[in-house]
Amino acid sequence: MYKLDLKDRKILYELDLNCRQSKLEENGIIQNYWALIDTFKLGYDVFRLYINFQYINSEVKKDIINYFVDYKNSWVVATLKAEVDLGIVLWVKDIFEFYQFWEKTLDKYEDYFAKYAISIYVQGIVYKKSYLLPEKKDIHKREIGKVSCGGKQVTIDKIDYQLLNELAVNARAPLIDLAVTIGSSSQSVNYRIKNLVKTGVIKAFRVDIDLSKLGLQRFKPNIYLKDHRLKAPVFNFLKNKHYLEYMNLSIGWADLEPEFVVKDFDELLKILDEINIKFSGAIKKQSFFIFDKVHKLRCLPEFINPK
Repeated sequence: MYKLDLKDRKILYELDLNCRQSKLEENGIIQNYWALIDTFKLGYDVFRLYINFQYINSEVKKDIINYFVDYKNSWVVATLKAEVDLGIVLWVKDIFEFYQFWEKTLDKYEDYFAKYAISIYVQGIVYKKSYLLPEKKDIHKREIGKVSCGGKQVTIDKIDYQLLNELAVNARAPLIDLAVTIGSSSQSVNYRIKNLVKTGVIKAFRVDIDLSKLGLQRFKPNIYLKDHRLKAPVFNFLKNKHYLEYMNLSIGWADLEPEFVVKDFDELLKILDEINIKFSGAIKKQSFFIFDKVHKLRCLPEFINPK
């Protein structure tokens, strides 16, 4: 574990608010920089797949993971240490597009799927990395951005999409390099980035941190409530906590799907106990996703020009 001093923590904290600021990449703590893109605004819907394996060996498992990683419409592909072996998040333009992809997938790999679940992703809310500075008194200004279905769509051209395609994997790419890649001027690139931020297509420029080097872990508890009406109060309770980095809402899975960054599993259990005590046994059932490895994280479908 690498011990960060207060200055380092402040730099990481500010970089995550806008990673196009000055740089810190020492000791492998910063893994990469990426743009949070609201693809709902570009006309996409989001489906999630949770798969449990059977009759699997390392070669077949690798082949299945690569299949999803290589699919141009995959957002997240992650192996998990949990009730689920593999989690995949996909973009689609309509339900039939998902149906066709899933039929093709079953044709190839159904024998290796013991069971699977499908859910529809509705909203994701991103919060500041307040776990880096838990003493910082900004709990009421923690939200960085929100991606949500059902909002007004934004029309972008081919050059905008090419620009987003680059920023999705390298949010710190120099303007000159971006200009060469998309065949434009650096002034035009700068204008387009500002406009994509203004229209809400780009929500934030973020930084990924190797949490293990800071002695921290990411957990995704799936919280099922006894009373659906408790969803808003529990959500409001959690959103001001320094350990909350994401809140996910969906149809066809848990009532609340937060992502916590904490020291260990015991700390996670204390948080869930606190919820149960504060809301009089609100949690009907809970399960946990522990991320083994994220094989792909890319906030935009690859190499697809908008229609």
